[in-house]
Amino acid sequence: MNDRRDPWSDDTNDFPQSDIIDAFCVTCRQTVPMDNPEPVWTRRGSAATRGECPVCGTTVFRIGRTPAHDALKRPAPVRVGERPAGKLTAETVFVNYSVADAGFAEQLAADLNRIGVPTFMAEDTASDVRWATGVHPALVECKRMIVVLSPLAAQTASVVEAWEFFEQRRKPIVVAQATPADLPDALRRKPRFDFAGADYKRAFRELVQALAR
Repeated sequence: MNDRRDPWSDDTNDFPQSDIIDAFCVTCRQTVPMDNPEPVWTRRGSAATRGECPVCGTTVFRIGRTPAHDALKRPAPVRVGERPAGKLTAETVFVNYSVADAGFAEQLAADLNRIGVPTFMAEDTASDVRWATGVHPALVECKRMIVVLSPLAAQTASVVEAWEFFEQRRKPIVVAQATPADLPDALRRKPRFDFAGADYKRAFRELVQALAR
């Protein structure tokens, strides 16, 4: 059973003060005690912990505050789905995902930002895609898209509409496979990187190389 906390909930409920933090591994499909836990802050200003699965080595991620966060300065939160003031840079990557994959999407965006690749995270609501002008301005301004693919994402209307908007305008799309899922026909010829496998670092490196092309 996936025990991830609701990624949109407040993180005021701390984890118990223990050295062991459990997280769900998308590769092993089970909850595991996290190896090498590292306290981090998400784009939304929520506390989270990133570590490794002790079984397969996949990077795992869990939302929630721990005592280790006390020594870290909390950054100013960025509301997911909110368009920053001013026009987005051409290098900004639109991260397209379903709410069920928010933890993985936050992790991927944080890792991209860390190496200097700016990202925009859409919120999984139809209103975030259909603005008064027809589409979210970020869909127009971003030149590249990452589709975080999972069975739910492939059936989420706002996710599908966002990638169809990019496809119609012939803008580059890459697929980050978060969990095993059948590839929709529209994405079959897009570069795909298997983050559901054991080697997160390799998939991440190859994805970054594809974005740079």
